[in-house]
Amino acid sequence: MCGRFTLRTDPETLTETFPGFTTPAPDEMAPRYNITPSQAVPVVPNNGDKTVEFFKWGLIPSWAKDPKIGNRMINARAETVAEKPSFRTAYKRRRCLILSDGYYEWRSDPGSKTKTPIYIRLKSEKPFAFAGLWEAWSPNIDDDPLLSCTIITTSPNSFLETIHHRMPVILESDDYDRWLDPSEQTPKQLDGLLKPYPGEEMMAYPVSRFVNRPSNDSPECIVPADG
Repeated sequence: MCGRFTLRTDPETLTETFPGFTTPAPDEMAPRYNITPSQAVPVVPNNGDKTVEFFKWGLIPSWAKDPKIGNRMINARAETVAEKPSFRTAYKRRRCLILSDGYYEWRSDPGSKTKTPIYIRLKSEKPFAFAGLWEAWSPNIDDDPLLSCTIITTSPNSFLETIHHRMPVILESDDYDRWLDPSEQTPKQLDGLLKPYPGEEMMAYPVSRFVNRPSNDSPECIVPADG
């Protein structure tokens, strides 16, 4: 799964990495070192604008009676996203990029009940985009909709398989336009994009358990652990 991530990249680099996209003003994009579910996360929805907006992390299907369902919808499995009632319509019609520059996974320690937090990013240190889905939910027709999103996950590449049995889908930049096509798409058109990112372009290292506490959101989260 993917349950925590970062976006600490400065706005100038973000603009350079996502040319043609409208990014928020610098004062709206403070560095984030421990983004957690239910928080507002930067997304580019497939509405044709290519503008970064902020959606709640945890997908709330349009038919949901209780928005708390989003707490269980932070990830969608690539293998079943076209079939699950919570995700299948969004997969066809409401896709998005979720901007990041690294994420955390917790590796089980052999012979121990503890887990070690691992920070994972690209070797280039450049930001990237998770493949995401989004929805608009409202309890009443006259209320402003609550916009929410989820991150699609897949099987890990060979580099990450010793850390966790899942990894988020990181899209290649050449696939952004295809993923953000506003028109309805079929699973046959999209499934090929939901693949593991090349492991040779990634790196990972242990960090301290400081990151375990969701309220800790500072550079200390990504500092390599001693030893």
